Amino acid sequence: MDGLNQDGLVPQSTPEMAKKKADLVPETANAWRNFSNTVFKTGALDEKTKQLIALGVAHVTQCANCIKGHTKMAKLKGASNEQLMEAIWVASEMRAGAAYAHASIAMEAMETHG
Repeated sequence: MDGLNQDGLVPQSTPEMAKKKADLVPETANAWRNFSNTVFKTGALDEKTKQLIALGVAHVTQCANCIKGHTKMAKLKGASNEQLMEAIWVASEMRAGAAYAHASIAMEAMETHG
């Protein structure tokens, strides 16, 4: 599993890998960094709140690196463990709710195809 992540499925994210990817299309990589930095600056929402939102979204999108990174950043911005877990529970409810809501698609197909 050398160079692979914990589950052995994808290459491990490293600073060297990030540099290689950025070097292939530097203008886009710089635009991405600027966009990300801008999004997470305090605006109508403070930085902690934005990190808690990102943590919830990371759970819905199931991005392990995002979960790790936004957990760390939320803690650095002052989030408590309880706040982190509440954000995760909100994301969990939204994911479950979306699955339930999409059952309407299956119901329609059931009725159409007997």
